[in-house]
Amino acid sequence: MCSNNHQHNKLVLCPQCDMLVAVPDLEQGKKAVCPRCNTLLTAKWKEPRNQPTGYALSALMMLFLACLFPFVSMSVAGIESKITLTQIPEMMFSEDYSSMAVFFLIFVQLVPAFCMVAIIFLCQNVKMARRLKIELARILFKMKTWCMAEIFLAGVLVSFVKLMAYGEISIGLSFLPYCLFCLFQIRAFQCLDRHWFWNEIEAAPEICHKLQAGVPGLVQGVRLCQCCSAILPAHQFQCSRCHTRGYARRHHSLQYTMALLITSVILYIPANVLPIMITQSLGSHIHSTILEGIILLWSSGSYPVAMIIFIASIMVPLLKMLAISWLCWDAKSQGKHDSETMHFIYEVVEFVGRWSMIDVFVIAVLSSLVQMGQLMSIYPAIGAVLFALVVILTMFASMTFDPRLTWDKSNSKFVLHKNEES
Repeated sequence: MCSNNHQHNKLVLCPQCDMLVAVPDLEQGKKAVCPRCNTLLTAKWKEPRNQPTGYALSALMMLFLACLFPFVSMSVAGIESKITLTQIPEMMFSEDYSSMAVFFLIFVQLVPAFCMVAIIFLCQNVKMARRLKIELARILFKMKTWCMAEIFLAGVLVSFVKLMAYGEISIGLSFLPYCLFCLFQIRAFQCLDRHWFWNEIEAAPEICHKLQAGVPGLVQGVRLCQCCSAILPAHQFQCSRCHTRGYARRHHSLQYTMALLITSVILYIPANVLPIMITQSLGSHIHSTILEGIILLWSSGSYPVAMIIFIASIMVPLLKMLAISWLCWDAKSQGKHDSETMHFIYEVVEFVGRWSMIDVFVIAVLSSLVQMGQLMSIYPAIGAVLFALVVILTMFASMTFDPRLTWDKSNSKFVLHKNEES
């Protein structure tokens, strides 16, 4: 038997910097953050089960309504075109652009809907096998990053600016429900506390030796389960609560990150050189690259939109690749830059990475809505697929990078302090 049963229940191991933090009893509406890197550790909600469920259920209802009615319509020279959300992938499938349709289906419709259903099932404790519940929870928290409904909505707004140059644009009955869906699904994730959630499924495994708050877990011989946030012995390969396999540090983190990064760099060049969109108008075909589209918006006076596309599609992917390279170099060579600075760079990379998909969703809207035969039609091109792959690969690269490596170089002072005490 362990002499300090449940001592670890009030201790939380930070997933970003590996600091062991003692979390006091929180009042309703309060949250606990890591004093070392300011990462959110846990929060206490008034209704931890009902709040996420309510928002998730509302989000699903809004998504259902958004799929029933026209989403956007366009009128050019007396010819009107309308699309619903479900017609966007259908149009791309019919035009043999299956890859673009798959991106849209997964990131904009299927993954957000799945996550909302999973939140409802898990928070309301629907009867299911324990193993199934654990697998569902594991997938839910991994899929959170790939919910891009709000990015698609931003892409729709950008596409409005482009389409105004060609004709009259109007929103349909489903536009407002979709906006509400985006808000509700974001709020559902905010109200779902991972630490509380996993403790509701099963109590965290016990640690049989005393742990000291304010000291990194690796120094004390413990590690974090990246799936369920349980504190485990550093040498324990499999979590006894969620059965996820892991290591004290992500296995071959830098190698996987660099491999994904190099692949994204290789694809980044043709993604910017090759056309991402083909505009057919009165028999003529105009091929547009990302940069040409930005120049066109700038020359037409749409300066804010041109800047948004330039930042999201040109600067963000490039700077993200440079930032990830810097993080890997710093972690590998034990660089002299302070850990706080490198962690800030990592957080920025994590936050902005998904937003580069905005240009891909703009093309999805344009190619679905502007199908007016010889008068005007817009089609996606190979550059759009390559650019989407660049964004996805850089997202995977930031996911495989272990941010705790940037903090490990400062662990020596904790080791010395521990030796002095002993």
